[in-house]
Amino acid sequence: MGTVLLSIGDFARMTYLSVKSLRHYHDIGLLEPADVDPATGYRRYSPDQVPLAQVVRRFRDLGMPLEELSAVVHAPDVASRKAVILQHLERVEEQLRQTQETVTSLRNLLDNPPSRVPVEFRSTPPTAVLAVRAVLDQELVPRWLSQALAEIHEAIVACPQVAAAGSEGALYAPALFETERGEVTAFVPVTGAMQTAVAGRVEALVLPAAEYAVAVHIGPAQDLDQTFAALGTFVAEHAISVEAPLREHYLRGGLDARTESKTYIEVCWPVFRTSDAGGGPVSLTPRV
Repeated sequence: MGTVLLSIGDFARMTYLSVKSLRHYHDIGLLEPADVDPATGYRRYSPDQVPLAQVVRRFRDLGMPLEELSAVVHAPDVASRKAVILQHLERVEEQLRQTQETVTSLRNLLDNPPSRVPVEFRSTPPTAVLAVRAVLDQELVPRWLSQALAEIHEAIVACPQVAAAGSEGALYAPALFETERGEVTAFVPVTGAMQTAVAGRVEALVLPAAEYAVAVHIGPAQDLDQTFAALGTFVAEHAISVEAPLREHYLRGGLDARTESKTYIEVCWPVFRTSDAGGGPVSLTPRV
């Protein structure tokens, strides 16, 4: 008895992969038929290909990009195949974590109406910092910020004449919230002499003196917007807002605390006080 070959229709029914998908997978070299009739172009598949097709479908159900799926199917060895699969599974697990956080946050919004938060006024003097600056799309900020702060701490370790002198933080230009793209400044306060250009992207700056209304977010990072909303409401009620960068300080665990179930993030909203001459846009001064 010769080798059994399946029509593309039968193979589709056996694997839950549509004929359209099977044709596409053939065209891109992901899942090639066992035989193609040169006269008619009809595709035929071997029963031995069913397990591979089932694997392909399950990975597609998990959202694996086709280029990664191709790397799995055509991996030269088991170790290479495993590395690609583990990388994707880690991404899926992170997506599941974010989904669960969003669900928990939504339930919290439904069960607990917005409440006021304690607010204090603070006058911040000019502050010497090591910083990294970039203009970013809003969605890229968390990953970029984590990397930038890590670079700053590496620069501090490499410069024995300086030392960290406060909580790490970030400045966010108003445009980042209004147009989803704007300048972000990651910073760590420091003491000691430092050149204006330090290493790589890291530079020495002086953050200008500013007045802030300050609230501390204590809770899941997913709910940080609630603290922003409560603080923004307070500022609006007192008509004291200034068009200047918002500021955050990461009080517990640094920026990585955003991945914890409970974070301590200080939110600083720029304001002017009635005793002040007024407020306006601020600029960062390179430290000499």
